[in-house]
Amino acid sequence: MRLAATLRVTLAVGTLAVGWPAGAAARPSPAQQDHAAHQEHEAQEAVEPAREHATPQDARSLAEEAGLPAITDADRAAAFPDVGSHAVHDSAVHSFVLLDQLEWRGGEDGGANWDNRGWIGYDRDRFWFRTEGETAGGRLEDAEAHVLYGRAFARWWDVVAGVREDVRPGPSRTWAAIGIQGLAPYWFELEATAYVGASGRTQVRIEGEYELLLTNRVILQPRVEMDLSGKADPERALGSGLNRIEVGLRLRYEIRRELAPYLGLIWTRTSGGTADFARAAGREVGETRLAGGLRFWF
Repeated sequence: MRLAATLRVTLAVGTLAVGWPAGAAARPSPAQQDHAAHQEHEAQEAVEPAREHATPQDARSLAEEAGLPAITDADRAAAFPDVGSHAVHDSAVHSFVLLDQLEWRGGEDGGANWDNRGWIGYDRDRFWFRTEGETAGGRLEDAEAHVLYGRAFARWWDVVAGVREDVRPGPSRTWAAIGIQGLAPYWFELEATAYVGASGRTQVRIEGEYELLLTNRVILQPRVEMDLSGKADPERALGSGLNRIEVGLRLRYEIRRELAPYLGLIWTRTSGGTADFARAAGREVGETRLAGGLRFWF
């Protein structure tokens, strides 16, 4: 009986061994899997220091074994170029001059018009100048000049303070000026300046413009300018409140970035007491003119 039982157990084990899938016999146990993972981790830790201290020859050998082209010195130079340093807020003196408008405006009293500005100084502290004016019927109709000190107080923004001198129309006027100017979000250029003159006179001027790139060289520039007075000045035919608003649309072609001829359409209107002075003098309250001119900077 004992012999028969032994034979039956042996036969059953043999049958299981023959019929069991071949892959199952090779499958490692959980303990074997943990042991293999531990060995792989140790091998990787042994390789890491070698990678850190690998030489260019080692890199070439690895690339050749993988069937990749070897890395050359030219490849390394292209990947890691020498970048020249740039001094921030250095002591060098720079300058910039922009003649934004030098144009001829049509109409019954057509004439020349100019508007330019510039600065000289350092990265944060600069002396600014602005001049603008126009002629009509061959005579100087309006002219003014600013001399300002500017200090950068934020990225793209300056606070300015100085003096403005009005030459025409009427008697000359001298104003103390303070304002801000800079580049607003979405690339709008803004300029707002307040003025205080003799006899309690006050004025505010607000200017804004935007450059819309139709192509890399064709640029459409809308521009708005407003003048407001806190007190009437009959000697210069200016009333209180909103004196004048001017809206311009200029299309220029940049032959070079520094040189661009343009054509434009300019709409101007006086209001309030200033419009009353214009009517009394027989002048138009509002007018639209064609303009053509040149814009350049250096």
